[in-house]
Amino acid sequence: MFLDRDGVLNDIRLDAGVPKPPSSLADFRIVPGARETCLELTARGFALVGVTNQPDVARGEQSREMVEAMNELLCSQLPLLGVRVCYHDDPDDCECRKPRPGLLLQAAHELGLDLSRAFMVGDRWRDVEAGRQAGCRTILLERDYSQRWRCQPDWIVSDITGVPALVLGAAR
Repeated sequence: MFLDRDGVLNDIRLDAGVPKPPSSLADFRIVPGARETCLELTARGFALVGVTNQPDVARGEQSREMVEAMNELLCSQLPLLGVRVCYHDDPDDCECRKPRPGLLLQAAHELGLDLSRAFMVGDRWRDVEAGRQAGCRTILLERDYSQRWRCQPDWIVSDITGVPALVLGAAR
């Protein structure tokens, strides 16, 4: 199970309708229901991996050390195998920046995960497209900023607590 970080596992802030990650550890909050959802998924045998674009590092608006500190905090609170990060921005044209599947492909290779049995959960079209390109089933947590028209998720839910019932039903 691949889970986008900002907006799925932790709260975001909106800046003129654009989702932004927390700027500091003091602003970092796990979304309601994320811990319980992740614990239920791991109890059912799912390996959980966070995947996140962090272009603010390339833009000079955030430090890599702060992103890593947030990821460490997240992993101390949730049963994640880790968080894979793309620190690039769109002009860098890298393979790891979602909507490309590089983060998922790298994690699957390193952790021995079967992408055909995996799910990608995200709150933006980029997450869904990365999951689709990697061969995963996809779940969109629909938000005003999701740009739903740009993707075709397998399922749509309103928040993370709806994920276990979906994936457990699909895994049968």
